[in-house]
Amino acid sequence: MDRLGARRLTGVMSEHPILVTGATGKSGRRVVSRLRAEGLPVRAASRNGEHTFDWTDSGTWDAALEGVRSMYIVQLDGTKLVRPFIERAVRHGVQRIVLASRRGIDDPDYAKDSSGVLEGIVDSEAAVRESGLEWTISRPGWFAQNFSEGFFADAVLAGELRLPAGDGAASFVDAEDIAAVVVAALTESRHAGQIYELSGPRAMTLTEVATNSPSPLLTQAVGQPDRVTETGPTGQNPQPPRAVTSLGGCGRRRRNISRWGCCAAHEPPLAAAE
Repeated sequence: MDRLGARRLTGVMSEHPILVTGATGKSGRRVVSRLRAEGLPVRAASRNGEHTFDWTDSGTWDAALEGVRSMYIVQLDGTKLVRPFIERAVRHGVQRIVLASRRGIDDPDYAKDSSGVLEGIVDSEAAVRESGLEWTISRPGWFAQNFSEGFFADAVLAGELRLPAGDGAASFVDAEDIAAVVVAALTESRHAGQIYELSGPRAMTLTEVATNSPSPLLTQAVGQPDRVTETGPTGQNPQPPRAVTSLGGCGRRRRNISRWGCCAAHEPPLAAAE
């Protein structure tokens, strides 16, 4: 029997499609792929994907939720749309929610935000916890794929990554590992009520990522930049460098999952959970 066989959804929930919003994104499309590999029905929803879903058009919500009993929510930054979406999901009979959140949102010293993104995420987490449904929250840190699929990719391809990072370090987590955790939470009841802080195995500076990484964050997909150039907050040299980010701690009802780059891909995603 395969590794996920013992945890696969059983009974009526396994007969209903699992809704994945943001299904074309870094984590969403990997969640879709993993669920389908397990033979589970998936409704891959996005603005330009298999099933049309638009956070800003509530007219697309009901069709996305029809017949769904479990769902993975990738929210739209800077909005408070998760709360009304969950209220509608409850009316449709949804039983289980996994929310994509962000690491450190409950730590005022972790990140500063004036755009309303963090406020929206905090409200989304509260809505999930208050829903009365089975819920799990995923709080990943920086995606390793930011270097190959995200906003660093062009700089990597150009051969120079210019950031005001200094010696600031972050632990980068592989989106495949995020997806593995999400699939476990979608298909197992034992993750209900848990907040998972997801990280890589250790904090790394951008210089280490570019030149000394034992796991090739940069070379894996798009090649390695010639150099990492420190800049000031405005992108000009020379200025005092500032840290990219810091690492938040883990509190009650959380687990810190640090598998990327140190465990084989066939191992259970929670094998390194503390």
